[in-house]
Amino acid sequence: MDSFIETFHIDWKIMIAQAINFGVVLVVFYLFALKPLKKVMSERSARIEKGLVDAKRHSEILALTQKEADEITSKARLEAHEIFQSGKNDAEEKKADMIRIAQEEVNRMVEQGKKSLEAEKNKMMEEVKKEVVYLVVRATEKLLEDEVDSSFVDKQLKKIEKA
Repeated sequence: MDSFIETFHIDWKIMIAQAINFGVVLVVFYLFALKPLKKVMSERSARIEKGLVDAKRHSEILALTQKEADEITSKARLEAHEIFQSGKNDAEEKKADMIRIAQEEVNRMVEQGKKSLEAEKNKMMEEVKKEVVYLVVRATEKLLEDEVDSSFVDKQLKKIEKA
């Protein structure tokens, strides 16, 4: 082994110094590089894990919110349809009532018009009868060349009125 050491010029003192240097470099590397790197990596892993959990939770919340929104929308559509149908039915009822009232008013006006025409007809008939009697009396007076008694005229008018 001595020959080996002499061939490669290995010095134990240098070997120990190299080992101490390696140990110091390893400690410095561990303290200033690996330890902060591990800390950063663990923090990053924790953030990524938290982000995944948050993403999953938000996805569930989004799905629930979407489901609630769909339910609310369907309820709103159903209520709107019911309100529309109710309004439509109310409008149809009011329309039917208005038509019925208008028809009743027209019928009442027609009846009133018929009564008015009948009264006017009767009045005109009375006037015509009186006028006919008057003309007949005057014509008779002219034919007889004498005046007719007014009581006779009154009797004739009463007979016509009764008929």
